[in-house]
Amino acid sequence: MSWSPDNTQVNSWNEWDPLKHVIVGRADDCHIPPEEPALDAKVPEDSDMRGQWGRRPQETIDRANELLDNFANQLKARGIRVDRPTSIDHSQPATTPDFHTDSQFGCMPPRDVLLTVGSEILEATMSYRCRWFEYLNYRPLMQQYWDEDSNFRHEAAPKPRLTDADYHPDYLSEKIGVEKRLKWAEEKFFVTTEEEPLFDAADVLRFGKDLVVQHGFTTNQKGVEWLRRHFIDHRVHTVNFPGDPYPIHIDATFTPLRPGLIVNNPQRRLPEDQRKMFYDNDWEIVDAAQPAHNTPPPLCYSSTWLSMNVLVLDPKTVCVEKSEVYQAEQMDKLGMEVVEVELRDAYAFGGGLHCCTADVYREGTCEDYFPSLS
Repeated sequence: MSWSPDNTQVNSWNEWDPLKHVIVGRADDCHIPPEEPALDAKVPEDSDMRGQWGRRPQETIDRANELLDNFANQLKARGIRVDRPTSIDHSQPATTPDFHTDSQFGCMPPRDVLLTVGSEILEATMSYRCRWFEYLNYRPLMQQYWDEDSNFRHEAAPKPRLTDADYHPDYLSEKIGVEKRLKWAEEKFFVTTEEEPLFDAADVLRFGKDLVVQHGFTTNQKGVEWLRRHFIDHRVHTVNFPGDPYPIHIDATFTPLRPGLIVNNPQRRLPEDQRKMFYDNDWEIVDAAQPAHNTPPPLCYSSTWLSMNVLVLDPKTVCVEKSEVYQAEQMDKLGMEVVEVELRDAYAFGGGLHCCTADVYREGTCEDYFPSLS
């Protein structure tokens, strides 16, 4: 059956096939969460977010929603079906028999929670306590897809307990400094332990038959192994980026644009031994252009490298944040048509253009882009 905006079909195997149906997040009721082990490790020592928590100011929520709505309309104007989450009350505490935290987070970045592989959408475990219930923002859509697509498989990874045993207490010190954090990243010593499987969906990139997963703050080795056992028809590869002192989510570090071409954050280069599978299969890895900004926006967790957090609409078309002029120029030189999207004032709510979307349908099938691994 060919795709139609009126007929829901869940199907997406990679990051670049023509996008036809997508979820775009909302900034509704977004909170800066209270301190907790995984979150504290992520916030840099000099960040303006240290010691702050609570509902974000309404004017910033309204501005972020304006930009997200505009982005959704840009996609619709290109013939792409856009669905939106139904925000839960993020001021509610997250409480289980194992932990309590005084508020939740938001629903701007569906890419963090939802991983689409073929006809399956998988809800990730998540590794922050404040994000334990975040999947509930997307449940109305999952129920709708279930009703409308008889081939859709809605899966949820085992919910973790997130006790203190899941986190290294050493990471909580404010006196560690970036140098020691970089050494720990090189040694693959992260805030999360191997107590139980943990992964965020945004640590996974889809290359058809192959899934590339970042081991870092939000995904541990047991999480990678869980994905390997779950996606039994795929090859699952672990990567890490030693130059990143706060390794959370792969999509501001390693960005595939089309078969054979990836841009890589020059401060967080993929190690040589991990490049082999790409080079052996004629993939080119190029350094990304520098960000246009020296600092992130106010009250933003992410780095300036959200410049790389682009959304590929098809192998020749890419959405780039409007102010990221150097990244846009590079995409143009790489043969991509650039669609400018204003989103910087929404970065603080969960990330960039890739983060704030989750695939539902891309044209195409599951292909093997690494035949030398067969």
